[in-house]
Amino acid sequence: MSHSTADTQADILVAGAGAAGLSAALALAQAGFSVVCVGHVDTRANGRTVALFEASLRFYKALGVWPRFRGKTAPLARIAMIDATGARLPVPSVSFAAAEIGLAAFGENIENNVLVEGLAEIAAGTKNLVLHEDMIDDIRFCEDWVHATLANGQRVTAKLAAAADGRGSIARTKAGIGTRVWTYPQIAFTALLSHPKPHRNISTEFHARSGPCTLVPLRPAEGKPNRSSLVWLMSPEAAERRRALANSELAHEIEDQVDSLLGKIEIDGPGGFFPMAGMSANRLVGHRIALVGEAAHIFPPLAAQGLNLSLRDSAALAEVLGNARVLGHDIGAVQTLKTYASARRSDIFLRTNGVDILNRFLLSNLFPIDFLRGAGLFAFSMIGPLRRALMREGVLTHGTLPRLMQERPARRFTLFSRGEASTGMSPRR
Repeated sequence: MSHSTADTQADILVAGAGAAGLSAALALAQAGFSVVCVGHVDTRANGRTVALFEASLRFYKALGVWPRFRGKTAPLARIAMIDATGARLPVPSVSFAAAEIGLAAFGENIENNVLVEGLAEIAAGTKNLVLHEDMIDDIRFCEDWVHATLANGQRVTAKLAAAADGRGSIARTKAGIGTRVWTYPQIAFTALLSHPKPHRNISTEFHARSGPCTLVPLRPAEGKPNRSSLVWLMSPEAAERRRALANSELAHEIEDQVDSLLGKIEIDGPGGFFPMAGMSANRLVGHRIALVGEAAHIFPPLAAQGLNLSLRDSAALAEVLGNARVLGHDIGAVQTLKTYASARRSDIFLRTNGVDILNRFLLSNLFPIDFLRGAGLFAFSMIGPLRRALMREGVLTHGTLPRLMQERPARRFTLFSRGEASTGMSPRR
C-alpha cells in the first residue's frame, strides 16, 4: 500500500491517515494537486462506527469513492430521542424522520475500520497521491516549503501541510498552534451488537444523567440479520466496573439500559472504552499549515457530528486551494489559508459549542436546566418548521456548503479544467 522513495516532493503533505486525512488527501488529489499522505492506517475493529450524513455522502459520491462501500452501510431513516434522566419535569420523547426534509435517510452508518480500509485502498491506487504508512518524526515550516522527516528516514517536501493527525497532532504542535482542552466526567463505551428485533433503520438515543446511550442501525452480517452499534456514555466509576464484566453480563446491562428495545442483546466483536474530552485549536491555519478534523476540533460523540464536520473541512480546503491555484496564488500563503479559516470558523464554533452545551445539559440535574431541555424538546416535537430546520442543520449545515457537498456536484471541480496549471510539481515515486 505504501510507495517507497528516499525523497518525495509534492504540492501538499497530508499528515494523518485516518478517515479525515485519507478523505482530505483524496479530495486534494482529485482537485489536481500532487499529494503525499503520511500516517498509520488503523483498520482494527474497536466497536466504533461513523454515521455519514447527507452532505458527507454527496462528498464521497462526488469523489467517486462511494461505490466501494455499497452494501456495507445501514441507512438512518429516523432518529428517536427518549428521556431516561428521571427529571422531575417530564421531558417528551421526540422523533425526527428524514422524509420530513425530503430525504430517504439522514445518512448511512458504517464501521469505522471498514471506512478507513476502503479509503486507504482507494488512496493507494489514486493518481497524484502517494500513501506512506509511516509516522512523521519531525516537520519544519520554512519560508516557501514544508520539510518533513518520517520515522524511517524518508523526507517529504511540500508547499503546504494539511494537519489531519488527530488530537496529539505533531504538525500542529511544530507549527506553534496552541489548543484549548477540556474534559468531561464521562467514558464512552462503543460496541457492535446483534439482537432478535429489527432496528427498522431507526437510531435511538436514550438520554441518561451520565450522557446518552445510543443505538445506531448497522448492516446485517452472516447469520446476524439484526445489528446495531452502541455508543454509551457513562461515569468513570461505572466504566471501571463494566470493563471487568464478562460479555454476557455487559450485554445484559446494555439490554436493561435500552429497555429491551431490540430484545436480547449480544455483543458482536471487540468494543472499547474511551475517555471523553473536548479540544479546540486556537487557530485553524498557520505558516504553510491548515488544520483538518481532530487536529482542529474534538467533542463528545453526540448527534454524530465529528467526522461529518471533518469532511466539511476537507471539502472546503480542496475548494479554497483549487480557487487559489486558478488565480495564480501560492497555496501555502497566509492570505490563501485565511480564506479557508474564514470559511470554516462559524461551522466549527457552532458544532463544538453546541455539542458541549447539549452534553452539559444532560449531566446537570438542576431544575431550570431540565425545564429548558424539556421545553426545547417539546417545541421540536410540536412545531414542524422548527423541527425541520433542526434536521436540515444537523445533516446539511447552515450557510453555503462546499461545492463537493452541494446537491449535484460535478464529478470533478468545475471552476478549473484539467488543463489549467498546477504548481508544476508531481510526486517522484
